Amino acid sequence: MLIFDEQQLIGLMPLYLKTNSYGEYVFDFQWANAYHQSGIEYFPKLVTSIPFTPCTGPRICLKRPFQDSIMLQKLLPLIIRQIQAIAQTQKVSSWHLLFPDVMLDNQLAETDLLRRTGVQYHWFNRSYESFDDFLSQCKSKKRKNIRRERRIIEQAEVNLEFVEGSDASGKLWMQFFKFYQRTYLKRSGNFGYLNWAFFEYIANAMPEQLMFVVANFEGKIIGMSLFFKGTDTLYGRYWGAAAEYEFLHFEACYYQAIEYCIRHKIGHFDAGAQGEHKIQRGFEPIETCSFHWIEHPQFRQAIQNFLEQEKKQVDSAIDELALRLPFKS
Repeated sequence: MLIFDEQQLIGLMPLYLKTNSYGEYVFDFQWANAYHQSGIEYFPKLVTSIPFTPCTGPRICLKRPFQDSIMLQKLLPLIIRQIQAIAQTQKVSSWHLLFPDVMLDNQLAETDLLRRTGVQYHWFNRSYESFDDFLSQCKSKKRKNIRRERRIIEQAEVNLEFVEGSDASGKLWMQFFKFYQRTYLKRSGNFGYLNWAFFEYIANAMPEQLMFVVANFEGKIIGMSLFFKGTDTLYGRYWGAAAEYEFLHFEACYYQAIEYCIRHKIGHFDAGAQGEHKIQRGFEPIETCSFHWIEHPQFRQAIQNFLEQEKKQVDSAIDELALRLPFKS
């Protein structure tokens, strides 16, 4: 969607017309099933998001003079009305805006859109000087467990190294892509969403924002994880291995990335959606959100009731999970 001030283009917002719910990380499969059982079409629907990317960020991109909260507050009712008009023309059931940043979250909360909460697990760099410094803030039992997991990888003589995107060869990228496809195929029975053309494109377009952790054993690559680098955030996204190796996933996807953040003074590590096992490794539960416009009045009320109950469960889960963090009091 393009946003104009009279004849001047001042912004844009991604708006996808979708016939499925894959790659969103805000799961509405139950909603679609309820529509289907009622003989009503749930698809197509409109989605504002970054595809296959469950991380918070701006969803309405405005030129600099129009980026303040006052201007956004004026624009939102106009945007919502335009989306509702598009929905009628395209015969879509709903619109879903996923993982907005804090400013947009606050503004959308003042509208009549339905707000849905979720939980993710993020690591925060509290000015640690080293990985041992980070571990020193953990309780003894948790600290010993993390060291044990890392020691098993070390004793197996698996070597790990960082490879910046600008130093990654085409051969290394192809090896990663094979691992990525193999992992998806084993877990789901299907190949991954992203094809070779995607990885080839980002390798050429944004190498300075990419980083690999490469695991080697006896001179052969046995596993790789891919990270994206933001201004002050490291994003862990994709992983694959030749076979199952005990604790290699934790080492390549979490511990090495934590070391990288400490070394490069990166303040925040977003390791991706889901995974309560991250809690005992120092990842803190945080609330995420999405917003939803549902055209059908009865389903809107039913979904609103569901979201109110779900939020109570999410809030309770975050409180309970925070008690399981490995840090000292």
